[in-house]
Amino acid sequence: MAKRLFTSESVTEGHPDKMCDQISDAILDAIIARDPMARVAVECMTTTGIVFVAGELTTTAYADIESIVRRTVRSIGYTKAEYGFDSESCAVVTAITGQSPDIARGVDAALETRGAEVQATGAGDQGMMFGYATSETETYMPMPIDFAHKLARRLSQARKSGELAYLRPDGKAQVTVEYEGAAPKRVECVVISTQHDPLAEHSLIGRDIKAKIIAPIIPESLIDAETKIFVNPTGRFVVGGPMGDCGLTGRKIIVDTYGGFARHGGGAFSGKDPTKVDRSAAYIARCAAKSVVASGLAGQCELQLAYAIGVSHPVSVSVNTFGTGKMADAQIEGIVKKSFDLTPDGIISYLDLRRPIYEKTAAYGHFGRDDISLPWEEAVGLNG
Repeated sequence: MAKRLFTSESVTEGHPDKMCDQISDAILDAIIARDPMARVAVECMTTTGIVFVAGELTTTAYADIESIVRRTVRSIGYTKAEYGFDSESCAVVTAITGQSPDIARGVDAALETRGAEVQATGAGDQGMMFGYATSETETYMPMPIDFAHKLARRLSQARKSGELAYLRPDGKAQVTVEYEGAAPKRVECVVISTQHDPLAEHSLIGRDIKAKIIAPIIPESLIDAETKIFVNPTGRFVVGGPMGDCGLTGRKIIVDTYGGFARHGGGAFSGKDPTKVDRSAAYIARCAAKSVVASGLAGQCELQLAYAIGVSHPVSVSVNTFGTGKMADAQIEGIVKKSFDLTPDGIISYLDLRRPIYEKTAAYGHFGRDDISLPWEEAVGLNG
């Protein structure tokens, strides 16, 4: 069978883009905890010494945005000016308005029920969303992104525990897997780039990362003499976080999903309440795709949903099992439609999304998490 390589990356919680995702979702959680029906679309940008928060809020709740920003940055680990960013001294600027009444009109009352006594919620935007699952790992995720997330998470654990005290918050992990046909066979390459104390020697960092980060995550059976490992290949990574690169909410959508292994509709997740189908429909699509694979109906499954703003039901549902299905894709599509209510109200109710569960998804991926419990990761049995 033909061999091919596939690469995915993840980033740590101290990466500037991921800082922004976490801030956006921390604000969402604070508001939705007090007002479950709130409409939230909050984004963030950060650079040296400043966090800028902007977006739209329609809510009865009050949230101290500055305090939320500082608490989030502090929990990530940027607590000293020498790290390039300080949670206590950074400037926090906000620009918040209410949700557009034109958008609210479509969300408040879906086209199908407009004028009726009981009105359904309409989709908060048009667009397409994808969900994916594969049987190649225990998490039903593609192996490259599964390993990349675990390596990035391990970097942060080693930093926060003091095991590798010279590490600083910013970092990236990249993994290349060799496939034979559809099956992963070995790891071709691992790249770890991690911010560090200026006095830490490159040789020490390299030895520690191989022994204490890579070895606990990637099985020896997948590494051979041809596997390439690069640790801080520039030789130095002291300037990082917002001082090294501007951060922006929603700029790591491939890290958030399937590492490029499956298609992506383009919509980001963080800072958005569940009436935004960019987020909620992507979650139910993952749940449905995982259920298809976990039920043995296919070895892998990609599900696409598409919506029109202000319309409750999806305008299209499409299943692709890439030739691994035990029945025709159209039959599996029918099972999915029968098993899941794909309207915004149905998704929100089934996954219980009007609660503060979002900040913990904003780093290390929204799918395939084995460190936290997420409702869309609960596969259900599907019968053909």
